[in-house]
Amino acid sequence: MNYLTVDFGSTYTKVTAIDSVSCKVVGTAAAFTTIETDVMEGLRNALQKLETAIGEFKYDKLLCCSSAAGGLKMVALGLVPELTAKAAKMAASSAGAKVVKTYAFEISQAEQQEIYDINPDLVLLCGGTDGGNKEVILANAKRLCDIKRNFAIIAAGNKSASYELEEIFKSSGRECVITENVMPQFNKINILPAKQKIKELFISRIIDAKGLSKEQKMCENQIVPTPLAVLTGCELLSKGHGVDPGIGDLMAVDLGGATTDVYSMADGAPTIENVLVKGLPEPYSKRSVEGDLGMRYSLTSLADELNMEVFAQEIGVEQEKIEAWIERCSAHPATLPTCEEEAKIEQGLARNAVRMAVERHCGYFEQAYTPLGQIFTLTGKDLTQVPYIVGIGGSIINSDNPENILRGAESTTAATAMYAKPKNPKYMLDKKYIFASMGLLSTVEPKLALKILKEEEQ
Repeated sequence: MNYLTVDFGSTYTKVTAIDSVSCKVVGTAAAFTTIETDVMEGLRNALQKLETAIGEFKYDKLLCCSSAAGGLKMVALGLVPELTAKAAKMAASSAGAKVVKTYAFEISQAEQQEIYDINPDLVLLCGGTDGGNKEVILANAKRLCDIKRNFAIIAAGNKSASYELEEIFKSSGRECVITENVMPQFNKINILPAKQKIKELFISRIIDAKGLSKEQKMCENQIVPTPLAVLTGCELLSKGHGVDPGIGDLMAVDLGGATTDVYSMADGAPTIENVLVKGLPEPYSKRSVEGDLGMRYSLTSLADELNMEVFAQEIGVEQEKIEAWIERCSAHPATLPTCEEEAKIEQGLARNAVRMAVERHCGYFEQAYTPLGQIFTLTGKDLTQVPYIVGIGGSIINSDNPENILRGAESTTAATAMYAKPKNPKYMLDKKYIFASMGLLSTVEPKLALKILKEEEQ
């Protein structure tokens, strides 16, 4: 049995040829995604490159995922920032969506305008535990109906408001799917039903919007968001399948041109004594996406997060040269380093993008004082003992020193000690861009996908 997996990316369409008899990836290739014309053109170009590299490859099954045209763009609305708004973001991120903005409480007119300007594909509407406050979710539903954009809505809030929500959306003619509450009880998370609905809406609505309906007919599977495929691949490598064990806890960092995605497979329980856990429980499989941290399209916003004077001193390059490089790369995203100095700037920026993304993803410790003395609180996941960090994405894979970039994910100094980042990880590289591919393959042959992942990520 031969498989061909296709990832329609924002920049590149990547194909992977897999032979189940030899249990190997026999070849990979990539070509520019042609979403503006016909995505089939980009696919044909990638297949031609694959054939040039490995000869004719006849496949029995085609499996696809997509993040083309920016992927699945979402906003999430909740009641309280630390509770339902965060739960909403968890559900959206775990489904492979790019959460552009999260709102809490009743949205204002200015926020209505902001959502109009964002023009999301989907809106996840949450708010209130079951039987609790329903005024906010009903008010936000009415405000969403006033926004003249063609986004779909998933309502996953207080079940007591379900009937009123149905009436509000029915009378306005808006598309809405109502599912189970993402937080039915205080501090109890229930994101799987919302996650499934997001996936279904991606399939039914977004495929046509992104011009992928032809490809869907060719595929053996439903086209899924690429981040969901990567998350599935990470879960497989971590947990294993059946009697075949995985490698245990891990973190993966996907550094792209527009975003940086971080995945963690770990329960995140405190690894030190006298720690009080705050906030919502975190899922074992967690994804976060940072839309302001990227190596090209988001490079200016990444630079804004840095103290440029300190950064220049850190890498030993004049500040003016760094700023000139950032300006050039922002204006011309295809720019690549041509000398040692430019490579040093690129690596330094990439390392800081990884550092900031991981610090936003992981938990953090804070000192607290009680009548019994000093303790620490943990908000989020404790990832200090995670043994593996996997590097994904061209900025890492194509670097001449990928470990230097990935060290941004480590807790190495006293200044980063408050963040629950990995302390002594082993680095792994997804050199063939196969995590999304193996996530897709795992839906039909999980044992084969696990075997290939273990062999390739050594």
